[in-house]
Amino acid sequence: MSTTRQPPPGDLGPDPDDAGNTSAPSDRRVRALALSDASGVVPLARDFTRQALHDWGWLPAATADRRAAAEDVLLVVSELVTNACLHAEGPEELRVSTHAKVLRLEVSDRGAGQPEPRTPHRAGRPGGHGMFIVQRLCLDWGVVRNPGETGKTVWAELAAPPS
Repeated sequence: MSTTRQPPPGDLGPDPDDAGNTSAPSDRRVRALALSDASGVVPLARDFTRQALHDWGWLPAATADRRAAAEDVLLVVSELVTNACLHAEGPEELRVSTHAKVLRLEVSDRGAGQPEPRTPHRAGRPGGHGMFIVQRLCLDWGVVRNPGETGKTVWAELAAPPS
């Protein structure tokens, strides 16, 4: 897990070298939802993500493993959006994308803080579990900051459910 690693080129859009290339891989899908000035952003983000999973064939889940994978995605969305609400002046946008066997979640916010799992993690205490959950459920996660701009994007990647 890395919290400051920049994603590989191409993960956040086309590489500058590919600016003239307008063809996109046919298996890459992206959805974006504006969250600034919205009310009830956590359920809104979950419903938006649930619909994307349905449209992309993750739901309805035919097996317990596929159902668990979809529920993990929804839990991570809840945690990322909740953290933006509590610690980062509110979320701006949710992006959900899938490519090959990875689903990527990105929550942009206005905050300057650095999310990280609370250590030591105390399972029996209320609160402070969000980034620990993200770390446990995801293949990787991190933070992207754009120089000269306020805020950040917290991203997380999960494996596609088994076929």
